[in-house]
Amino acid sequence: MKVKRALVSVSDKSDLVPFVKGLVDLGVEVISTGGTAKHLRDAGLSITGVSDVTGFPEIMDGRVKTLHPAIHGGILADRDRPAHMEAIADLGIEPIDLVVVNLYPFEETVARRGVTEADAVENIDIGGPSMVRSAAKNFSGVGIVTDPADYEVVLKEMQDNQGELPRETRRRLAAKAFHHTAHYDAAIANWFGEQDADFPEHLMIDLVKLKELRYGENPHQRASWYSELGAGGTLPAALEQLHGAHLSFNNLLDLDSCRRVLEEFALPACVIVKHNNPCGVAVAETAAAAYEKAFNCDPVSAFGGVIALNRVVDEAVARLISQIFVEVLWAPGYNEDAIDILAAKKDIRILTGQLNRDTCGSFDMKRIVGGMLVQDWDCEVDQRENMTVVTSRGPNEQEWGDLLFGWRVAKHTKSNAIILTKDLMTVGVGAGQMSRVDSANLAVNRARFPLDGCAVASDAFFPFPDALEVCANAGATCVIHPGGSKRDDESLALAEERGMAMVVTGRRHFRH
Repeated sequence: MKVKRALVSVSDKSDLVPFVKGLVDLGVEVISTGGTAKHLRDAGLSITGVSDVTGFPEIMDGRVKTLHPAIHGGILADRDRPAHMEAIADLGIEPIDLVVVNLYPFEETVARRGVTEADAVENIDIGGPSMVRSAAKNFSGVGIVTDPADYEVVLKEMQDNQGELPRETRRRLAAKAFHHTAHYDAAIANWFGEQDADFPEHLMIDLVKLKELRYGENPHQRASWYSELGAGGTLPAALEQLHGAHLSFNNLLDLDSCRRVLEEFALPACVIVKHNNPCGVAVAETAAAAYEKAFNCDPVSAFGGVIALNRVVDEAVARLISQIFVEVLWAPGYNEDAIDILAAKKDIRILTGQLNRDTCGSFDMKRIVGGMLVQDWDCEVDQRENMTVVTSRGPNEQEWGDLLFGWRVAKHTKSNAIILTKDLMTVGVGAGQMSRVDSANLAVNRARFPLDGCAVASDAFFPFPDALEVCANAGATCVIHPGGSKRDDESLALAEERGMAMVVTGRRHFRH
């Protein structure tokens, strides 16, 4: 299929001029609309206006310009059907062989603060999607380009093939075009739905494959890594791998959990995650000190874990981390000496990128058989001033620090969760047990430090005082939990009896 006539109408004019110049140099007649035509003429290119083709002016501020038989007949005519070609010939319609269209910037418009409904609606493209779908449907005889990233390859193929565009390329571009319009319509549908309800009647999710993974959680499971389009600050956009083997399914899952804990802290912090649970978390004056504290919480579990720090990794930190086997290390940056030290271990995956990801405006989704569970992300920070001291003794400032620190870690630990903290580090982690008392026993029994003076954080209330008693017997002097149990008075009585300070948050943080 040789391209003799092309229609160009784009909102995103990136790299458009050299592409169209290349078409013109190949002898292609270029038809264009409104602002696109002006842009190309200003660049010195000879353009045929769409009104010259339709014999009809652009009207209604450009709302109607390409919705015309002279355009869609030229695009949709099946070149292999003589009746089609005779029909357009009788009507004086010339075939259009290439359509270059991208759509009004609806998503960018609605993402702006203070955008009005009128502005949003005016950025809903009508003629553009119609042309894209027409050309994509008729890919056997028409090329469709919706992405400026494809300009170079399309032009080169035409130059290499005397102006022809191969069928394989046309088919690939058609598939991409249908996705382009599907994503566009989904974004509009989601916007309308969000205006009517916090959880819209229909929720459209658009994912693009980044890469296939070696396997899933287990070797017999296939797996791929997808990114959600239109969701700002997604994980892939914030990741850059500097060294090491390909990331695995479990690497990515654990890294996401690791970074979510890290986002809770502004001071130098280190988080170590194993099997989707934090096994060591600490803040300190330096990144090296934070890492040592986090590692010392549970060195056995830290082996083969995922580590994240919120400070640049220097030589001192790199030397400490290089002493053990690490699956993944993430930090916002690395000194050159640190990279050299860490890269000497070929198995470590070294990553960097941006940390702050605003997920509060999006949804947390969990797949179940036959459907999806959708909820808000548990991303709000519970403030001290909104908490209540319910014992006769309130926490001192050091205890407050350890309580708030432990509370933030508990939020990211599998339920039932009991976190023991001291000096702004985890000293015992009990995660994912079926009963809270088992989590308490696990946290106490796994501790490698004396627990006298430690703080206890429980992600949900104590249904019985037994779990709190386990911690009190180990030396805990203060506790933080949501409250709300029918037996809160029993746990409170135990705290008073042991001289513990108890803080109630009024908010639960289950994580399943």
